[in-house]
Amino acid sequence: QVTLVESGGGLVQAGGSLRLTCAASGRTVSVNTMGWFRQAPGKEREFVAAINWSGTTYYADSVKGRFTISRDNAKNTVYLQMTGLKPEDTAVYYCAAQKTYDSRWQWSGTYAYWGQGTQVTVSS
Repeated sequence: QVTLVESGGGLVQAGGSLRLTCAASGRTVSVNTMGWFRQAPGKEREFVAAINWSGTTYYADSVKGRFTISRDNAKNTVYLQMTGLKPEDTAVYYCAAQKTYDSRWQWSGTYAYWGQGTQVTVSS
C-alpha cells in the first residue's frame, strides 16, 4: 500500500505562484508514473501533469508553459510548481501514482493511489 500526502495549497492572486508537494510513503518501490489531477466545483476531475520514473513529463494544454512537474525519487516526492495562476486554475488538486506503468497517463483510471487533495484558490 502507498500513501500520498499533498501540501502547499492556498489562496493566491491571479498571476501568482504556488508549489504543491506530494510525499509518498509505504511500498514506494511499486510507484511508477506520478501525476497531478484537479477538480473544480461542479466539474469532472481533469489531468494536469504527470512524470514517469525516468523524468519524462506530460502536461495538459491548459497548463503547459505555466506549470512544471518534477520528482525526487530519493525522497519519494513529486512537486508541481505553478506560475502565472489564473482564476480558472481554482480547484482541489490531487496527487496520484500508478502501481504499474501505463502510457495512458492522462486517464485517472490508470492510477492506483490517490492523495486526499489540497485546495488551490486563485482570486481575480
